[in-house]
Amino acid sequence: MRFYIKALWDEESGVFYSESDIMGLHIEAETVEEFQAIMKDLAPVMIMENHVSKKDFSKKSILDMIPSIFFTPPSLGNAAA
Repeated sequence: MRFYIKALWDEESGVFYSESDIMGLHIEAETVEEFQAIMKDLAPVMIMENHVSKKDFSKKSILDMIPSIFFTPPSLGNAAA
């Protein structure tokens, strides 16, 4: 299981927000550090709630169910974090 999370800067709102293929995950934060802290707390929960079924537990090995999350921080030119 592979997922991505990208932090993008919203100039108008003054926050970093997430783009992701993890269903239900939406992050907004004023700093990249805050974004990453929220991401570390919420991403695994959203994956377990929205991407893993009870059927998966009976049919897949535990190693196949450990997700890989690829984080792309904002480019330095997009915001002064």
